[in-house]
Amino acid sequence: MPSHLSTMNRRALLVLGAATLLARPGLAADVRDLPWEELVPKGWDPMAGFKRPPNMGLMSDADPRMQELMRALRESWDQAPTRPELDGKAVQISGYLVPLEQARGEVSEFLLVPYFGACIHTPPPPANQIVHVLPARPAKGLRAMEVVTVRGKLSVARSDSAMGVSAYRIDGAAVEICTPPDRTR
Repeated sequence: MPSHLSTMNRRALLVLGAATLLARPGLAADVRDLPWEELVPKGWDPMAGFKRPPNMGLMSDADPRMQELMRALRESWDQAPTRPELDGKAVQISGYLVPLEQARGEVSEFLLVPYFGACIHTPPPPANQIVHVLPARPAKGLRAMEVVTVRGKLSVARSDSAMGVSAYRIDGAAVEICTPPDRTR
């Protein structure tokens, strides 16, 4: 699992992954269940080349050294490397929805992110951990940070939005709300 995720977000991903597997036991033979960590090239470290400044915990966000560090980190993460061998693969991936285009209760474009709050309450993750999704039909009844499963053909395509830079895209996606498994049995 990527090292930049907090312990809480790692737990959320594990719960999300387990709920998704339990809620969706069968996949079509040509659709691959894609875990988030497989979008990141092996050996890529999102923190490589960044050294913690001395007394970083005491710096304010307004400190020029902190601002420079965050600018450099954001620039590096926006150019995060992809896995070109995934281009054109039929995949299924679950994550949190960040709406980009919505009207009349329908979401026609969104970002899919691996942990709660990404792009909304926290800075965006690296681009290789954001999927730009264009549903086949506008998805009804979805809210920001709703957990959804997306199925479609993955492409390596960098895109910039107000919420973050994505390195992957799924056009014509099927979108379903993830439902937690029934634990009353």
